[in-house]
Amino acid sequence: MHQRLRRRWEPVWIGWLDRIWEGLRPLDPYRSVKAALGALVIVSVVITTLLALFAVNSATELRVITIISIIASLLITQFVAQSLTAPLDEMTDAARAMADGDYSRRVRGDRRDEFGELAETFNQMAADLEAVDQHRKELVANVSHELRTPIAALRAVLENVVDGVSDSDPETMRIALQQTDRLGRLVAHLLDLSRLDNGVVPLHARRFEVWPYMAGVLKEANMSKGQGHSRTDVHLHLDVSPPELTAYADAERLHQVVANLIDNAVKHSPPHGRVTVRARPGATAESLEVEVLDEGPGIPESERAHVFERFNRTKATKAAESSSQRSGVSGGGPGGGDGGTGLGLAIARWAVDLHGGWIRVAESPKGCRIQVTLPGVEEAQK
Repeated sequence: MHQRLRRRWEPVWIGWLDRIWEGLRPLDPYRSVKAALGALVIVSVVITTLLALFAVNSATELRVITIISIIASLLITQFVAQSLTAPLDEMTDAARAMADGDYSRRVRGDRRDEFGELAETFNQMAADLEAVDQHRKELVANVSHELRTPIAALRAVLENVVDGVSDSDPETMRIALQQTDRLGRLVAHLLDLSRLDNGVVPLHARRFEVWPYMAGVLKEANMSKGQGHSRTDVHLHLDVSPPELTAYADAERLHQVVANLIDNAVKHSPPHGRVTVRARPGATAESLEVEVLDEGPGIPESERAHVFERFNRTKATKAAESSSQRSGVSGGGPGGGDGGTGLGLAIARWAVDLHGGWIRVAESPKGCRIQVTLPGVEEAQK
């Protein structure tokens, strides 16, 4: 009985003690700057009073007592002021370092008062700025790398034509067109990411029939297989059940998701492979579950957490690109082996997050299987 009562009432008493302790915070000089300054005034007054009483009850002159009182008060004030302003000095030095581009500086956050909270907030801000600066540098480096490859290939093709090394036949022009298309896709992806970062893309959700919508997406993908990349040997298959399935989502954003997933699956499919797009109803009203499956090498479990990051190029992507260059599946020459921009899956995740859904790499006995879940009416109305 005693143990049961203790288990029942102990959390209540602990909660009350926490509230009382938090209520006494303004009176704790270690947790409040105001209390520390108040304690400083009280100590100075007490010292002065004691010295005055000592002067009255002794033969010491009042002038001496006054001088000693002033010196003691100044020393205590200097000590307390130094303790209180030390974090501000550290923050000033760190802010100057960040102004010069050094975002690695941090300040000590071991205090329990308002300056300690300010130090924690300052360190969090410094960490965010460091991450943003690192992301900016990586973005510039990755975009430069992605632009350099098709530009160099396109320049090589055009130089060969101008120098008479190769003729301007349809095959040469096809290679040049492939690199132009790759540049166009990269620019479009960068514009999408710019809208993503600026938060200027609204969600226009509506109700639509899944079968004709997905059939249109696959038809566009079939038409673009000879343009965006030259993998014309991969078969696309659509599986919607039930056929009258309806969903509630932003059709344009969903098109980005499915088109990017199909494009990624086609690139990594084996010769004459098969890519399946499967749509099923979700758990809530007019929610939708979409799966895109391919027969390629799949994504190792250690890399699945990073496949939706910007400019991510997994080992499977690089292997597929080099393999296609060796086998000639992609047409060979400078236009072969288009491994993509590394932005498609990042844009797909962004579009899914905009709906309040989720996207992940699921287990599959063969190839890669990516699942997308859109929550439907309930989440869209929120």
